[in-house]
Amino acid sequence: MPASLYNFPALVFGILLIVIITGGNVLVCLSVYLEKALKTTTNYFIVSLAFADLLLAVLVLPLFVYAEFQGGVWSLNMLMCDGLMTMDVMLCTASIFNLCAISVDRFIAVSIPLNYNRKHVDHRQLILLSATWLLALAVASPVIFGINNVPNRDPTECKLEDNNYVVYSSVCSFFIPCPIMVLLYFGVFRGLQRWEETRKAKLRSSIEACRKLQHAAVATALPPLAGTIPGPLPMPLPRIIERDLAQSRLDDTDDYMQQEIPYPRQYRENSVPTVTFNQQLQKKKRAKINSRERKAMRVLPVVVGCFLFCWTPFFVVHTTRAVCLTCDIPPGLMSTVTWLGYVNSALNPIIYTIFNTEFKKFFKKCFRSCC
Repeated sequence: MPASLYNFPALVFGILLIVIITGGNVLVCLSVYLEKALKTTTNYFIVSLAFADLLLAVLVLPLFVYAEFQGGVWSLNMLMCDGLMTMDVMLCTASIFNLCAISVDRFIAVSIPLNYNRKHVDHRQLILLSATWLLALAVASPVIFGINNVPNRDPTECKLEDNNYVVYSSVCSFFIPCPIMVLLYFGVFRGLQRWEETRKAKLRSSIEACRKLQHAAVATALPPLAGTIPGPLPMPLPRIIERDLAQSRLDDTDDYMQQEIPYPRQYRENSVPTVTFNQQLQKKKRAKINSRERKAMRVLPVVVGCFLFCWTPFFVVHTTRAVCLTCDIPPGLMSTVTWLGYVNSALNPIIYTIFNTEFKKFFKKCFRSCC
């Protein structure tokens, strides 16, 4: 082939993309493995997603980039093409099934929090993780068993040959899981909103009950409490309410929220401390863990949104080409939407770095040690 027909921009961009995907997703896996703060159930699902992206960069992208460098012409044998198509379908499906599994896991965590294990992967989560990969393999298996071996196959083109299978795989890999995922995340955030409203309502009602008791005490002419500040002091709040107020303050501080604490100013100034220093540290630690979970839930919709943005054009064009045999879809369009889909595998580590403080700290530490 003449040198003028080689696609050098595709080669340069492809190599850069492989390096970014490999480096970023290796860092994600290492960060969860090495950092104790990142060893949460949600992050184990994220490692599974990163592993799928990593395999895509190692097993699929090199052959795809080589074909693009050749101007879209497949010059290798058909067995390698079938292997490429199998891994492509399987890993793309595994990515979206992992995202779907994360949404199921988050929905369970919000709907039945008492039965949810946040620190260790239990049997339910192991089943979810295993199911994502087994189902992805099941969707891709027809290619392994020869569905691509059609009569008069063009040896210069590597693609899925059976149009019925293209529709089947697109429906299983994308058009069914995506609406389920969006609905589950809607349920997750509705549940979080209700939980937060309930927590604040209970706190307000407890404080109101204390106020009524104190007013009743004043009305019966009980002697006022002596304190260091002149004038009568309000009675100290019960331990359980002070604990909830401390938890609320720590949660708000950790999320950089500067909101007015919902109880009277005199309690903030004069309340008798009833929590020891060690207990405060334990509560602060627990508050940070809860805040970290909320941050993890905040980053996952961004990951899902990027996935939909990158892969929706591919599946729409891919399915249209299989359903509408008379439609003229330019090879350039098919190539562009495929590249866009692969770019998604490089975006996830960047998203984690921007939106997750713990991932960001680990990434910075790695870059400092390397440079």
